[in-house]
Amino acid sequence: MTGEQPAARYRDPVPDRPRPAPPANELRVAIDATSLLGHRTGIGTFTHELIERIAVDPALDVTCFAVSWRGRRSLRGYVPGRARVAEWPMAARPLRQAWLRSDLPPIEAFTGAVEVVHGPNFVVPPSRKAAEIVTVHDLTTVRFPELCTADTLAYPALVARAIRRGATVHTPSVSVAAEVVEHFTIDASRVVPIPNGVSPIADVDPVEGHLLAGGDRYLLSLGTVEPRKDLPLLVAAFDGLAAADPELRLVIAGPDGWGADALTEAIDRSRHRDRILRLGWVEDWDRAALLRGATVFVFPSVYEGFGIPPLEAMTAGVPVVSTDAGSLPEVLGDAARLVPTGDRDGLASAIAAILADPVLARDLVQRGHERAAGFSWDTAAAAITELYHRVAQR
Repeated sequence: MTGEQPAARYRDPVPDRPRPAPPANELRVAIDATSLLGHRTGIGTFTHELIERIAVDPALDVTCFAVSWRGRRSLRGYVPGRARVAEWPMAARPLRQAWLRSDLPPIEAFTGAVEVVHGPNFVVPPSRKAAEIVTVHDLTTVRFPELCTADTLAYPALVARAIRRGATVHTPSVSVAAEVVEHFTIDASRVVPIPNGVSPIADVDPVEGHLLAGGDRYLLSLGTVEPRKDLPLLVAAFDGLAAADPELRLVIAGPDGWGADALTEAIDRSRHRDRILRLGWVEDWDRAALLRGATVFVFPSVYEGFGIPPLEAMTAGVPVVSTDAGSLPEVLGDAARLVPTGDRDGLASAIAAILADPVLARDLVQRGHERAAGFSWDTAAAAITELYHRVAQR
């Protein structure tokens, strides 16, 4: 990198139409939108829902950027609202290596002058003058490094460096906030827990879900296939139930992350693999159909910083069985059946109890509706916007 700081280039929402400079009373915010590229994960959902709301806030002037050489020119198609898009090339690997060692290049080299920069995916670029906010969704890289890739194992060092620069840390739960305070020895006043929201689930006929699943009664799990989700445990629990329940099926939907071979091997070993359906990534409509038609939603994760999928299941009116990993007791409360992580028999027993007891299932559905109603993306975005203004003033 040279010492020269080139001016940022923008693609406006309306091509060939000059965009006026923001009014003086607008707070200029830059936000990393890299997670919007490709199939959307939980972090991508958080980033999209946040940008969709802050980009129409008249008090904010929002610029999105992608730390991705290949994705920079396609970002415009993913960014909602009236947000600007900075197209100056940002190559992820060399930039992260540079930011591990120094505070150069600053984000203003790519976005122009801003007053707040937000990294919603563990990495916030250094800045010349802007206040910095980094979202830490969980501490998987600290607590379970064996479940992480080499790229993500760099996150703790990047977060620590941002904290030394004075960054504020946002987390999606109180439990993650406490972990951040303890691990990074940061003052608790600089760590701000703001819960995620949950999006409405399309009102799809459950029959469409049954058709996708190949049967009327099925267990459902949604999410990226990776070791942290412990889906082989779910396959083993299903095996323990399937022999006594010949109509029951298991549906696993979500894109393959790393370590997906373990799930493939677990399914291949299953005595009832002919009733296990692995769909991969599904469109939003099919996702809603699967949720609406499911008999029980199962979330066997080893560790979570929040847990959007079980809240989506509650919104769709499906009883939930989950492990008690990380923040899940905080988020799900008494609206789900919680079992210890790694407990195959406990997981199977909790599922079996719901399958056998319609009264219990209805009670969990009612509690789930009430629980999920307390999580709103509008509320989350408003709280994060208030945080932007607060750190900018500070």
